[in-house]
Amino acid sequence: MSILVLGSGQLARMMSLAAAPLGVEVQAVDVSNHKVVDPVTKLVSNHSLDTMLQEVDAVTAEFEHVPEDLLAKMHASGKLKPSAEAILTGADRVREKKLLEKLDIANCPFEIITDIEQLDAAVEKLGEQLIIKASRDGYDGYGQWRMQDKSELAGLKQTLSALDLKKVPLIVEKMLRFERELSLVAVRNTKGQLAYYPLAENLHYQGQLHVSIAPATNVNDALNQQAQQVFNKLAESLDYVGVLAVEFFQIGDTLLVNEIAPRVHNSGHWTQQGADTCQFENHIRAVRGLPLGSTKVTSPTAMINIIGCSSFSREMLSIPGCHLHWYGKTPREKRKMGHFNLVADSYAELALSINELSKHVPLEYFPMLKDEAERLAKL
Repeated sequence: MSILVLGSGQLARMMSLAAAPLGVEVQAVDVSNHKVVDPVTKLVSNHSLDTMLQEVDAVTAEFEHVPEDLLAKMHASGKLKPSAEAILTGADRVREKKLLEKLDIANCPFEIITDIEQLDAAVEKLGEQLIIKASRDGYDGYGQWRMQDKSELAGLKQTLSALDLKKVPLIVEKMLRFERELSLVAVRNTKGQLAYYPLAENLHYQGQLHVSIAPATNVNDALNQQAQQVFNKLAESLDYVGVLAVEFFQIGDTLLVNEIAPRVHNSGHWTQQGADTCQFENHIRAVRGLPLGSTKVTSPTAMINIIGCSSFSREMLSIPGCHLHWYGKTPREKRKMGHFNLVADSYAELALSINELSKHVPLEYFPMLKDEAERLAKL
């Protein structure tokens, strides 16, 4: 059994490592040059993409931003899971918003802007506190702008006027005062079998995920069911196969969809140590048509991203329940270099482990640790 992954980064690597015990071989495609590589060693294969496409049982993707000509080729093979439609929807906020509207799924009030002069009307409709997002290629805080006051409108229009809004429209969203950010990672296989992980609570800094806590605290059955119903609508509409992540804003007892990600997701990395079957293995199982693994939680878990930082002692590995996942990348600002998973028997013990971890890492790269440890300790 074999699978080809579009993209050769850390998500493809973690899929490969999870697939090996199942007897499934994973190869990856560097989408910039169409070369086939081993996702773990990065060695280039002697096989061409066309040859590999004929030989593999399934094709999947580690990210949404796949060149459309390559995506069309994979779609034509009949082996692509999830579908090209699902991947394109995750890559384009206009498609995403239209799908959410079609399915009557609650999300942030928005306007689509294809001409800079439309921004005035959007301000009048949505208010003067706005988040403006490029509809394509924006992630980890890139391709986003904020407006706090109408006095900033003229300068913002000048900045945005340099963009080709016909080619890449803007999504203008009302800035909402939400209580927290949550995400649901769930999976559907080729037979329609579903499995859900519990909601995770996500802490962002400068638009980038820094910490996920799973299961999220203070979540009742109604909130979990609300999230799962959103997943079900999306999965059914897209005839989805694989892991799909749905990011939410929580306002009171209501969840609003922020965005969807048609792939294994950063906020699901906690499952590597905190669940019976991790998201990577379940994605492989799904796209190969295998029965899904149990998503039962085995421990409260904190996933902490290592961002732009490579210089720290490995002495944190002495902390009980501390697991390091290193991606082997060259460090640069805002680049995800790896992550820690901390597991414990309770949230109180998890708070102690996070505090202990903070003694072994440069805190300027981990700005959320101490506050999150303090919050968990009070539960």
